[in-house]
Amino acid sequence: MGTNGSTVLEPFEPLRQGLPPIDPAAVSSSASCALPPRYEAVRGARHFTKATLTQWELGECFDDVALVVSELVTNALRHALPADTPRADEQDPPVRLHLMRWTSRLVCAVRDPSHASPVTRESDDFSAESGRGLFLVDSFSDSWGWHPLAGTLSGKVVWALFRLGTERQ
Repeated sequence: MGTNGSTVLEPFEPLRQGLPPIDPAAVSSSASCALPPRYEAVRGARHFTKATLTQWELGECFDDVALVVSELVTNALRHALPADTPRADEQDPPVRLHLMRWTSRLVCAVRDPSHASPVTRESDDFSAESGRGLFLVDSFSDSWGWHPLAGTLSGKVVWALFRLGTERQ
């Protein structure tokens, strides 16, 4: 389901373009998994995140990171792949989750095929069943953003950044 690597520089360079400046020399780990265009993929993304964070000895971050990953993947499936969109071959899943760890930062990035920007909904109704995803991402991560992909990659990446360790304080 996923791949782990010790460097993020080349394959993740298109994903890093829109992130706040982070010293590439401080990269320690990265992991990625393809997600099928089905809502069950959200559960798979959480399992992948838990396994990866445990491997990186960041299990204490799991609750916040899993909530953000769930929201980003749900948004990609709901808005970038509406139900009437023809599904591509399962060999080339349209949504990918990337986890990138630096010495003091963790980034969750979800790539999808849509070029449309994520839209935050202005709402005072916090009991609503939907429409709060990006509000939750903003509330539980230290920062988030998005950028369109270029070159051989099509679509966009929506990312969330978490500060680790003493940098959180």
